[in-house]
Amino acid sequence: MNILLIEPAKAQRTIGGEDVFLYEPLALEYIAAGVGKYHEVRIIDMRLDKDLRGVVEQFVPDVVGITSYTVHVNTVRKLFAQIKLWNPSVLTVVGGHHATVAPEDFVSPDIDLIVMGEGVYSFKDIVTRFENGESYEGIPGIAFVKNGAFFKTKPEIVNDLDIFPLPDRSLTSGYRSRYFSEWMKPLASLRTSKGCPYRCKFCALWKLAGGRYLKRQPEKVLEELADLHEEFVFFADDESLVDAPRMKTLARLIKESGIQKRYFLYGRSDTIARNPDLLELWRDVGLERVFVGLEFFRDEDLVDIRKGSTLRDNERAVKVLQGLGVDIYASLIVRPEFTRSDFSACAQYCRDLELDFATFAMLTPLPGTDFYHEVKDQMITHNYDYFDFIHTLLPTDLPLKEFYETYFDLYQKAIPLSKRLNMMRRMKLKDIPQMLVNSTRTFYNLRNAYQDYDQL
Repeated sequence: MNILLIEPAKAQRTIGGEDVFLYEPLALEYIAAGVGKYHEVRIIDMRLDKDLRGVVEQFVPDVVGITSYTVHVNTVRKLFAQIKLWNPSVLTVVGGHHATVAPEDFVSPDIDLIVMGEGVYSFKDIVTRFENGESYEGIPGIAFVKNGAFFKTKPEIVNDLDIFPLPDRSLTSGYRSRYFSEWMKPLASLRTSKGCPYRCKFCALWKLAGGRYLKRQPEKVLEELADLHEEFVFFADDESLVDAPRMKTLARLIKESGIQKRYFLYGRSDTIARNPDLLELWRDVGLERVFVGLEFFRDEDLVDIRKGSTLRDNERAVKVLQGLGVDIYASLIVRPEFTRSDFSACAQYCRDLELDFATFAMLTPLPGTDFYHEVKDQMITHNYDYFDFIHTLLPTDLPLKEFYETYFDLYQKAIPLSKRLNMMRRMKLKDIPQMLVNSTRTFYNLRNAYQDYDQL
């Protein structure tokens, strides 16, 4: 059978997304690896390739699967409607983060099955039963409508990430040169763990792993790493460094193997502050950049979101990384109740830390999080196109126009122009024009995001 897997593009009103960074569709590559030995599989990355109809007409899929984050829900529903219009007999399956935390949002006559959780083996079972004309009942981790009622089955509990086949990256060979994060291009993605032992109320990732921290064996990670062709590698983990002994073992194995890559990974500030020797080991085997969720410039805000780290952790982590010459991808959160003085204090905090790079995400109540349940009745919109970490979903204390003008100014004031230009110098000359176009568009849309609420 022919199976088409789709990575959706962002909606027109969504800000950021693939204009800012573009990671390979790792989840789809895992799904493809589970069925590729038995069927013809194709992946279309619609962030880069818009000709879905051409692919459908040429490939003629029997099964279409689409992955979805929350911000893609409306887009994905529209894609399935188009696909069913072109071919009503095709089996349509949705999976991914949002399908796991809110499967009911995909109840639609155009969507046959919803996959929750790790979908590799559930999807394989779905395809086999579809081919044999069998019922889907009893497959773990799926949801569907039957006789007007919504049914869900419990996902299988996964304790070992190494039971899954290695992702089939051959299916994205035509796109791989275009995956990037700032100057890191082309950028491969690799998963070494899943979950997080912490309980931040704005995050649902710890819930998806049942509150556990699942880890792949370092030897298995090394095996996959050795097959990657890209110089840059992003560890697509919820938190890569929290198990320091394991990561020391992996660093040692990489050094002994002679593999030479340049790495980008997530690390909590308290983990980094406690383990400077771990970061030094990784620096020596190629660690170039760490994504650090500093989140806030006030301890009370960190306590409110249950971050489990402190401003002192942030300061120590920044000093550790700066001392090692490792780049810091600092992420901070903007609260909708920020005043002008709050924005100014946030910018000054970044300058005091002498950060070279920072992003500022809107505090967003994502479905599946404790924060969502806390504030969902206060939200000014539930339109998923706006769940992009730029649009506020909650009322602002400042008038919307003033809020977004000040939000825009935060980006200009937090990092000195000289440091922003220095980052640009690290990029290949041929990539700079498109980066300037994308960043100009993104910041224009951010500054004028208040106008989008007129459409609500």
